[in-house]
Amino acid sequence: MIDAFYQRLASPGRARQVLRQTTIDENGPGTILRDFDTLLAYVMEHPLQVTATGLPPLGALQEVNARLTHPLEHGLRRPVLKSFPHLEGLYLLLRASGLTYIDTAGRKPVLAVDEQALQSWQRLNPTERYGNLLEAWVLHGRPEIIGERGPRYYRIPDHFREALYFLAKVSEDGLQVAGDPGVEDTMLRYYPGAYNVALLELFAIVDVQHAAPEPGKGWRIECIARTPFGWALFSLLQAQFFGDLSNIFELDKPGEVPFGVFQPILQPALPEWRNNLTIPPWAFREGAHIFKVSLGRIWRRIAIPAQAPLDSLASAILNAFDFDYDHLYGFVYTDRSGAEERVVHPAMDEGPYTDEVRVGDLPLRIGQTMTYVYDLGDWWTFTVALEQVDPAMDMRTPKKLASHGEAPQQYPDWE
Repeated sequence: MIDAFYQRLASPGRARQVLRQTTIDENGPGTILRDFDTLLAYVMEHPLQVTATGLPPLGALQEVNARLTHPLEHGLRRPVLKSFPHLEGLYLLLRASGLTYIDTAGRKPVLAVDEQALQSWQRLNPTERYGNLLEAWVLHGRPEIIGERGPRYYRIPDHFREALYFLAKVSEDGLQVAGDPGVEDTMLRYYPGAYNVALLELFAIVDVQHAAPEPGKGWRIECIARTPFGWALFSLLQAQFFGDLSNIFELDKPGEVPFGVFQPILQPALPEWRNNLTIPPWAFREGAHIFKVSLGRIWRRIAIPAQAPLDSLASAILNAFDFDYDHLYGFVYTDRSGAEERVVHPAMDEGPYTDEVRVGDLPLRIGQTMTYVYDLGDWWTFTVALEQVDPAMDMRTPKKLASHGEAPQQYPDWE
């Protein structure tokens, strides 16, 4: 069925023709630009205290939902973020775009707007905003940003392929959802997931006919139909980007993917796309980095110079807890968007490696934590919190500054 579907995709020439006939402005196609700016404006007006996993507080959901172009009606008594798939998708874009970051300097983490990124966003015209938000979704919007899980074949998310496979199930007359529990349950819960269906609607890739809410149930859908605009857009991207795995491999490298990847493909049909969102890059940070490394209630405070590689930090942690060096390890942290990144032992199969990344390269904000996992069998898990960066502290080797509690035995069941 999938092969036949690919054969039915619009030709690049026909796709460009359809796209040229489409005007992109604040009123369409879809409501993506209006609703995204609604969420962005809300965050600027009401700095949000987020959860430990970076998600918005439940108290704000109803208020933001009510401000959207088409507020979602549901029958749930205790809704959570997943109960508002459009809002969940918009929050994914807000984080993945780089327009916001989690400020961890205070007692509680707060979602903050990056002023430099905001200025770049405000200079973009509607076509440029649409294109950059599309990239934020399919190239930057990794599911873990919003607490979801998905396949991790490559660094970029799998949203486009999942959405394309989903469109393969939508006939020319649309897909009837209401009355078919199998379709509704699979589509909204698993494949491609409710927030991806919502984004398909927001971007006008599909038209969704909403069904009346029912007590105890969330988003209900009557039927879904492809739009000519969405069919043309996805056909062109499949033919000239996603259909060639070398394009995916090129983006599957350590480092941030810049915005504007789709611009050469879509600009001939969307000539107003001239500029792209610019996110301030993370700069190497000089100074002694002071970490509080915790293992449950036991902790050690360690200072290490910015120029030191991460394998030096790994060794300093093991020394501070009287562990040996006989096992593999890795550091796990989240980048500015909330996407998960790893730096691993040099003997592991795939990097980046700890002898290549310096402590000052880590994009950690004051108060932010990362995880150090040592011994992939026993899985010792240390919480590593960046407490301070002191440019005045002159040091060349790691130093233990303070300790609390007796270190556990590394091999308690050895005998």
